[in-house]
Amino acid sequence: MPDLLDTHMENRWMIQPNHANILETAHGGHVLKWMDEIGAMAAMRFSKESCVTAHINHVDFQRPIMVGDLALIEAYVYDVGRTSMRVRLRAYREDPQTGTQEQTTESYFVYVAIDEDREPTSVPELTVSTERGKRLQEAALNGESRDE
Repeated sequence: MPDLLDTHMENRWMIQPNHANILETAHGGHVLKWMDEIGAMAAMRFSKESCVTAHINHVDFQRPIMVGDLALIEAYVYDVGRTSMRVRLRAYREDPQTGTQEQTTESYFVYVAIDEDREPTSVPELTVSTERGKRLQEAALNGESRDE
């Protein structure tokens, strides 16, 4: 059975002018796209199947990411159903010179595993075998419960 920490993924993008809105901050649509992509990667790593986005909880854009900053997107599977996986997603702005990070965005997505016929297929059980994994799972479960 896959472990929560096996699904932890992150990626970075440097915010360029073509990613920005008229305020010279990352366009929310780009951030949401990056979140969806890295979330799907975490779900695919967990399920070993192709995955599609089934649900996006509301998205909190808490602060902007400026042109020249790095957008760091973090994802991990924290709960599963029969064919679905819940993924916590957070975005951070990161100073490329100092590495200083500040959370900018948070959401919870649900992905469904699909087979070669594009039909939902079962996923394995999730294991959480480390203290760090338990803390991440608890944080996700507590954070999501306030939204639903």
